[in-house]
Amino acid sequence: MDDPSSASNKRKRKRGRKPKASPPSPDRSSPSPAAAPAPAGRRGRKPRRNEAPADARPPSPPRRGEPKPVANGGDAVAVAVAEAGPASWDEVVRVVPCMDAVVKVFCVHTEPNFSLPWQRKRQYSSSSSGFIISGRRVLTNAHSVEHYTQVKLKKRGSDTKYLATVLAIGTECDIALLTVNDDEFWEGVSPVEFGTLPALQDAVTVVGYPIGGDTISVTSGVVSRIEILSYVHGSTELLGLQIDAAINSGNSGGPAFNDRGKCVGIAFQSLRHEDAENIGYVIPTPVITHFIEDYKKSGEYTGFPILGVEWQKMENPDLRKAMGMKPDQKGVRVRRVEPTAPESGCLQPSDIILSFDGVDIANDGTVPFRHGERIGFSYLVSQKYTGEKALVKVLRDSKVYEFKIRLATHKRLVAAHVKGRPPSYYIVAGFVFAAVSVPYLRSEYGKEYEYDAPVKLLVKHLHAMAESPDEQLVVVSQVLVSDINIGYEEIVNTQVLAFNGQPVKNLKNLATMVENCKDEFLKFDLEYDQIVVLEAKTAKAATQDILTTHCIPSAMSDDLKA
Repeated sequence: MDDPSSASNKRKRKRGRKPKASPPSPDRSSPSPAAAPAPAGRRGRKPRRNEAPADARPPSPPRRGEPKPVANGGDAVAVAVAEAGPASWDEVVRVVPCMDAVVKVFCVHTEPNFSLPWQRKRQYSSSSSGFIISGRRVLTNAHSVEHYTQVKLKKRGSDTKYLATVLAIGTECDIALLTVNDDEFWEGVSPVEFGTLPALQDAVTVVGYPIGGDTISVTSGVVSRIEILSYVHGSTELLGLQIDAAINSGNSGGPAFNDRGKCVGIAFQSLRHEDAENIGYVIPTPVITHFIEDYKKSGEYTGFPILGVEWQKMENPDLRKAMGMKPDQKGVRVRRVEPTAPESGCLQPSDIILSFDGVDIANDGTVPFRHGERIGFSYLVSQKYTGEKALVKVLRDSKVYEFKIRLATHKRLVAAHVKGRPPSYYIVAGFVFAAVSVPYLRSEYGKEYEYDAPVKLLVKHLHAMAESPDEQLVVVSQVLVSDINIGYEEIVNTQVLAFNGQPVKNLKNLATMVENCKDEFLKFDLEYDQIVVLEAKTAKAATQDILTTHCIPSAMSDDLKA
């Protein structure tokens, strides 16, 4: 995980405030400081002295010519020691070639300022991990190169940093694909090979460049859980591995190897809680393969599709009977269908989804996974690609129907990410209008925005569905004080419902209506039954003076000018 060098970015990524006695939630660690890593001796527990019992005898040293164990990369590698002397360093390196494919990622970030959208924040540097795969590509985490301005890679044992090109960023799955144009970078390195999904208690070794030093680091553990996890950076839920190997700041993007030297995942987040120790999370190979194949098919990252419905468990027998289900039928009830989803044309509320692509769904929403394991049926959906079709069997009015549904990505009313685009804004008479997104809420109310943001904004963020693909939640972000807006100075983050009687669909729609307005007054209908009325001619004339006072280059963002 990476750890930003700027103080303002050293906070842990959490899903809200940590109340007393509440269950822990997974965090995405921040990037490790590239400039001044913390001394290794000051992090973690003090080393304990190994004390042997009084009657214990020290093991006898190996005889001449016998194999001597050598620890390298967490694996005990037996190297035969000839009578002429110990094995050379080159021989040891050849035993574990996969370690040479692990690289250190240096990134300079310049984040947008969502509270002052006409400017950006001060740049900062971070370091993380990555690894080389076939096709002259490098994999790392998406949050390791988020809002990047420059990315450089350094190989193990090298003193050269190579400029890298970002090919694709998978925000939902927290994976990024890089390449390097310099041929020298690829010389003498064997790409990492992927293994299959590990089983519980399989040994894993996490390799990377965490905080505490500059050289490569290795931690070992076992797979302790396989389930659908919450990806903190992606604000989504996908298949993930829980391991008990330590994953520290800077480990982000590093590979997790099995005991056969095959990569089984990418380290990406850990659990930070006073009651939990050594709980790390790894992106498994099915998710990685989906990301890579998605890029190969379309030349860009298109995302993971979803089934655009909200559903309810059918575990109660009376509920099943009331819905007309037979004793041998199982499934989940559709609560709501997203209006923008392709499913809205065939699925209806109170439909019972019986199966997805021929796999029966249980009353608790799970499907068979492996021997002795079950997993949420959203895993089946996530294995599809955007635009593909799936066969969905539903029960409606005691009759069974089958639909071929085209799968698409999720369109949220409050976007979880802006995917590298600068934030949009529009200013008139000192009123700064903006579209609400999760980064905007985090900028305005901090990492605990789920507790501190206005209730009505949170309700729309958590429960509202977009009625059209271009719908946005537009608010008055702030009021830049001027004589023209006296009495309106305290309006902050209040939704704009209508302008001169016309509903506001999105920010561009609002800007177009205001710019083309020929009426005498500009009237904005806001949430909580508030209204703002300004004389149109005076308001537009005062806008330029306000922009000059606050050193704002334009009254609207570039995307609204098109």
